[in-house]
Amino acid sequence: MTQPTYHELLAENERLRVLAEHQQQTILRQEQLIARLDQQVRVLREEVEQLHRQHKRQAAPFSKGPPKPKPRRPGRKPGSQYGCVANRPDPPSGQISEVYDAPLPATCPGCGGATLRRTAVAVQYQVDLPSEPLYRQFNVQRGRCADCQQRVQGRHPLQTSNALGAARSQLGPRLQALLAVAQKQLGLSYGKCTRLLKDVWGIALTRGGVFQTLQRLARRVAPAVVVIRQALRTAPEVAADETGWRIGGKSAWLHVQATDQLVAYVIDRSRASTVPAQVLGWDYPGVLVHDGLRTYDNFRQARHQQCLAHVLRRCQALAEHACGRSAITLAWLQEHLQAALAYRDRLRNQPQRRESLRVWLWHHRQDLLQGLDGWRPRLQEFKRLRRFLRERSDSLLTFLAHGSAATNWRAEQALRPAVVNRKVWGGNRTDLGSRVQSTLMTVLGTLERQRHNLLATLSQALCRGQLRLRLASSRR
Repeated sequence: MTQPTYHELLAENERLRVLAEHQQQTILRQEQLIARLDQQVRVLREEVEQLHRQHKRQAAPFSKGPPKPKPRRPGRKPGSQYGCVANRPDPPSGQISEVYDAPLPATCPGCGGATLRRTAVAVQYQVDLPSEPLYRQFNVQRGRCADCQQRVQGRHPLQTSNALGAARSQLGPRLQALLAVAQKQLGLSYGKCTRLLKDVWGIALTRGGVFQTLQRLARRVAPAVVVIRQALRTAPEVAADETGWRIGGKSAWLHVQATDQLVAYVIDRSRASTVPAQVLGWDYPGVLVHDGLRTYDNFRQARHQQCLAHVLRRCQALAEHACGRSAITLAWLQEHLQAALAYRDRLRNQPQRRESLRVWLWHHRQDLLQGLDGWRPRLQEFKRLRRFLRERSDSLLTFLAHGSAATNWRAEQALRPAVVNRKVWGGNRTDLGSRVQSTLMTVLGTLERQRHNLLATLSQALCRGQLRLRLASSRR
């Protein structure tokens, strides 16, 4: 094999130099392309994350996605799974206020015959709203004490106020209670409340009159709100949550603290921990179930329980876009938390397992920490989840040690009616309106949880001046 000549080596060297320069330019272009693609990926991921947040935000319009291609038939299932067959019960005989006869027609509707013979009389019942409002007149006796010369006047049990003169024409207790339920719980606007009274009963009332009525009612039941908050401070377990609100078109927050018997609402322009502290106090010693918001960490004396439903949904949402080790870790995390929920169910059926619960909790937490230590995600949203689980690993399984709820479902259920109302009329216009809103929602929500008759209980409170509540300690 002959050795290449000097000129051949120079030509080969020049060719390799040109090739190297071309490859270097290609690498430079690829690096610039990779940098642009990385920037696009970051922008798109931020947009995707924002869209996910908007989809989960409670202020978004109601939507469950596109309709199913083959939906199930509406109505109950036939056969043994039909369910309980129910019908409206007959009213007691003492409640029958009107009796009407429905005689036979003059001719037969089938053949036109005029000879009809009665064979039996059947009974049908009907319940309806009264078409005329009930107007009351109170002849209030006035006098003066002969000893101290103080002016005194009588009061009937159905009166809600002692006002006379220009304020002598008032709304009755049941009507005031109806306005509170219709506006604050059923979500009717002030205009719709006035239209309801006008169209159904012919009662003329302005929108301002509705608000003033609710404002006076809120002042009447304000002492009950104080009592509810004091009872929440001694409850063994409280679920907390918050959602967006509006005051005068500006951002605010609706905070809620709930048990199975009590609920307290606070509307404030701040999302800070000082707002729930107004209800629970900084030294609340019970189990505080929440969704992981950092403001709740300021309750140092409480035993915290992170809402597992939020954590599982977060893992499921990230798993849809994960691959490799992250996908495996997220699936393992979901199985790990589901195993804790399954162990809770076994404890209910097998109480003897509680003797080894402490050992099981220690091993379960160590497995969680070891699994998180071996996970080194690169994307920011995965890093946030990993940091959240590591920092709050000791408050994920509080429900097993203390028998509390594993999710803050009580608080979320308490927020749902308020969220629906916010979608209808957007919040409150003034700070005074927000205080009236939170006061009446607190009272109505508590009465509903205690299965009171709302109209009857509020009517009695208006007449007697005191709202009676059951404030025994809530069960876990």
